[in-house]
Amino acid sequence: MRKFFLWASPILFILAALGWFLQMDSIWKISLITAFSSMAIGIGHSKLLSGYQYTFWIITAVCAGLIYPQTFLHIGSIDLRNKWLILIIIQLVMFGMGTQMSIEDFTGIRKSGKGVIIGLLGHFTIMPISGFILAKAFNFEPEIAAGIILIGSCSSGLASNVMTYIAKGNLVLSVTVTAISTLVAPIMTPFLMKIFAGTMVEVQFFNMMMEIIKIVLVPLAAAMIHDILKNYGETARKRIDILTIVSAIWLGILFFFSSNFSYESDSTMAHLVEISGFVAGAFLVGKIYHLVYKAYPKIDSLMPYFSMFGIIYFTLVTTAAGRDNLLQIGFLLFIVAILHNGAGYFFGYYLSRVCGLDKNSSRTIAFEVGLQNGGMASGLAGSMGKLATIGLASAVFSPWMNVSGSLLANYWRKKAEIEEKEEANLASS
Repeated sequence: MRKFFLWASPILFILAALGWFLQMDSIWKISLITAFSSMAIGIGHSKLLSGYQYTFWIITAVCAGLIYPQTFLHIGSIDLRNKWLILIIIQLVMFGMGTQMSIEDFTGIRKSGKGVIIGLLGHFTIMPISGFILAKAFNFEPEIAAGIILIGSCSSGLASNVMTYIAKGNLVLSVTVTAISTLVAPIMTPFLMKIFAGTMVEVQFFNMMMEIIKIVLVPLAAAMIHDILKNYGETARKRIDILTIVSAIWLGILFFFSSNFSYESDSTMAHLVEISGFVAGAFLVGKIYHLVYKAYPKIDSLMPYFSMFGIIYFTLVTTAAGRDNLLQIGFLLFIVAILHNGAGYFFGYYLSRVCGLDKNSSRTIAFEVGLQNGGMASGLAGSMGKLATIGLASAVFSPWMNVSGSLLANYWRKKAEIEEKEEANLASS
């Protein structure tokens, strides 16, 4: 079946070109979107190209958003840019990613302390500074520039773990840096945004920190509760059960009696009460998901697909919302994406080498520095109501990061295999 779609895609691309040449709008538009969709399905047939299947779905989403923007902004009366809808989907994305992690990932610093420090230092200095310099150099309007800085200020994404695995890098180090950078993101991301983008857009440190906790840490906590229930024995399970009951009671109090609480809607107390509700919800979600897992153990392996769907959704809606801006500056944003991403790989690798890390660990840090959490950036842009401007950079940067990461990972994998053979030959001689 995939082979059929792979062979059909060139025909559809030719049909799209003919439709465009003959000025038959409906023909070329539908053919082009169908061609990319067919390529995304069919590319899984090729072992050489199957790693780019997700990237082609992202490209399909960009294409659809550009060609039919109004179609992907509303479904009936539902606004696909709605703040709560965006929050739910980004939490699903992060929860799906979290199910592929474990508590052990956060303790890896004991084994790779030096590498973790270098990775965090590189990630939270090289990328926001590079983003700021590039945004200024290309003279983007303030909200577009802030979006570039935002994606540079986010934590590293799970894509870095996948690329490290492909490249035969230091997977323990990669997973640990990703985990720790995610934990410190509620402080570091708003701090860096305040420093580098504070004059471009309004950055409310506390509000952004609360949003990151809701977007990233709460779904990650729900996934870790599932991990504890799965791997840490009866005593841990009883403690989680007690906390889940307490959480359910607290959510009941908030639902039935919140109108009796006396505080302003945008006050610190209001934010803290809201976060407490989200944390309580994390216990319930983690427990319910674990019960589903016990009935259907394969669900853990399916969750990354939900995360991928979420990223494709953000790409589609962001592209549709920012279509006019993207048509004007999309090419420049793509150039900036290449430069920004390349700076992360280059400086991440050589910073690690200068600091004394071996080649495998340095390649790992290069991925950790160069690959950001695009979903987090999109979610924050959506929570700010700026998906069409601040969120535009993540829609352009994310596909390129997947392409460049795959290319670099496969190149370094071949180098690692050559180095292993040379070491084996030296040892035997």
